Amino acid sequence: MDKLIYLLPILACPIMMGAMMWFMMRGNNAAATPAQPDPNTQEAIAVLRAEIATLRAAQTGQAHHTSDSAA
Repeated sequence: MDKLIYLLPILACPIMMGAMMWFMMRGNNAAATPAQPDPNTQEAIAVLRAEIATLRAAQTGQAHHTSDSAA
């Protein structure tokens, strides 16, 4: 009986590890279905890309203005 008490924690570790792996694999299969992109998300991405393009153009303009002043 005393040996059983010492053996339980040793057996619990691999059993719990296997259970966690099984639950994680089961959760990934549900997420594998392709989700339809949200139109609002696509619109927000387009707005952000336009803002990035504007900021890059402004930054490039500043770089040219700074190099013209230094020369």
